Amino acid sequence: MTTTPASPDPTMEAIGQAVIEGRTGDILSARHKLLNLWSAIGVTGDPLHRCSLAHYLADLYEDPAQALAWDVRALDAADAATEQRVQEHHASLHICGFYPSLHLNLADDYRRLGSFDAATEHINAAKEHVPGLPQDAYGASLRTALDEVAEAIFQRDTAKRPSAPGPTA
Repeated sequence: MTTTPASPDPTMEAIGQAVIEGRTGDILSARHKLLNLWSAIGVTGDPLHRCSLAHYLADLYEDPAQALAWDVRALDAADAATEQRVQEHHASLHICGFYPSLHLNLADDYRRLGSFDAATEHINAAKEHVPGLPQDAYGASLRTALDEVAEAIFQRDTAKRPSAPGPTA
């Protein structure tokens, strides 16, 4: 498998740059850049672009209701993406590998909002997709987060997880 993108994609590069900016602490600027990209892509644009952007934008909101809106958009876009399109972007990616993280984020959003039935549905959906996770550090981190969110749902805990991505409170 290749470790480089199949072809240059300026939109994915712009998303990546904004994500890096957000992760280094400039959340407002990163959010602004992603929102501008969202406007350019549009709600009917490339599903891979919409999924990636919405997935990362959700992490830039402390409010779980705002994050939920973007996480729903990310899942909807993933459902519209094709394996071919994902492979065109990067040969090592598979659309099935997106679902554990997407459902995990939704489970965590719903849990933080106190909607434990919806959270349980999404944590179960995430667990169904665990076999598609790679056996690497990324896969291990998602498996750990799945366990943490599942336990928090069981405990009816609505507090933000210390290990959750996104801005700090």
